[in-house]
Amino acid sequence: MGNTTPPRVRKIDPSRARKPDGSEDNNDRVEIGPTPLAFAEWEAAGLTPPNLQAMRKFRLERVRQAVVDRDLAGVLVFDPLNIRYVTDTTNMQLWNAHNPFRACFVGADGYMVLWDFHGGEMLSEFNPLVREVRMGASFFYFVTGDKTSAAADTFAAEFASLIGERYGHNKRVAIDKIQIHGLRAVEALGLEVHDGEELMEKARSVKGLEDIRAMRCAVHACDQAIAEMYAQTHPGMTENDVWSILHAENIKRGGEWIETRLMASGQRTNPWFQECGPRVIQAGEVLGFDTDLVGCYGMCVDISRTWLVGDGQATEEQQRFYREAYLQVTENMTLLEPGRPFRDLSYEGRSLPEEFIPRRYGVRMHGVGLCDEWPSIYYPVDYLEGGFDYQLEPGMVFCSEVYIGAVGGAEGVKLEEQVLVTEDGFENMSACPFDERLLNL
Repeated sequence: MGNTTPPRVRKIDPSRARKPDGSEDNNDRVEIGPTPLAFAEWEAAGLTPPNLQAMRKFRLERVRQAVVDRDLAGVLVFDPLNIRYVTDTTNMQLWNAHNPFRACFVGADGYMVLWDFHGGEMLSEFNPLVREVRMGASFFYFVTGDKTSAAADTFAAEFASLIGERYGHNKRVAIDKIQIHGLRAVEALGLEVHDGEELMEKARSVKGLEDIRAMRCAVHACDQAIAEMYAQTHPGMTENDVWSILHAENIKRGGEWIETRLMASGQRTNPWFQECGPRVIQAGEVLGFDTDLVGCYGMCVDISRTWLVGDGQATEEQQRFYREAYLQVTENMTLLEPGRPFRDLSYEGRSLPEEFIPRRYGVRMHGVGLCDEWPSIYYPVDYLEGGFDYQLEPGMVFCSEVYIGAVGGAEGVKLEEQVLVTEDGFENMSACPFDERLLNL
């Protein structure tokens, strides 16, 4: 069976103190999570934290059912966010994103095996849904060098043995993001490999009650972090000075990381996608940012705001651009209702004025969960025919976003909201205010 530890039997002691999310209130615990600051802010705001045990069971069942629906023996995932989804465990997430040392298998019967870093067995002990922890899923060149193919063969043999022992003649498996040597080794052993990325994206797209509670908490924490960033921003700071506040406030509340550096000021806001740097921000300029923040419970909070820096008044062009961005985001989010085809999200709602099409954002909307997720909703000019022929379901969460900037213009505006599709419509999850000086409605 390879390098394994025996299945673990855990006994939950109900007498132990618990936090509001049901996790153990142990100052020396391995499991990461929100800080006292976050819990206090959520209580003051009347928010209910998620029940983490229930959230984990829901996620595992989503994946198990997706496996069954496709007549697979199981799904093997290497993407650290897919591993987070099925196990709710973390291990050096950003390093793991480009050094794939972890893997996780979920079978058609819900049996879960996690391959982790050497010595990392304790990182998943809090979750009894992880039935086994093994080692040996590393077969990338940095760690295995010219023996990478042999390491992949060893892993593949162990994996194939697991499939044969538990699932008999069903050799159909889904895999998401495996290294090339690993794919070749698995297929050489007669396993029929299907698209695990498609399976996981669709499984993750519908959030359960506890996922939604976790996301509401994460969004609230992000809103507080943005408020602190706004309060401290003043002319003479560098973009990096401002951006560091968001990082610090996210970590203070138990958030995890920020995926990009999308903050820019003044002329650097046009075109968009310039990342923040040492530029000194001037009074009267706009400052735009996209959080791309992985916050509490690993939930992504992806909202954008643009501010006027200093105490002055906005120019007419700044206000015109900002109002159009605001109307784009707020009017288009009203399309988010259950049963609506994704295609409608591209072709209906408020049209983007011609002057802003050349520098349009890459998508009009996109899904969000543990990160930016399936689907992508493009502008009509970019529409991918046949790529996203599905419809909205309750529990999906979308980001409605826009960039408004003209070719040759002095500045641009980036705005974005995170929106839950409910049983009868939508819910804007963020309460982060807009800049009234720029909005001027």
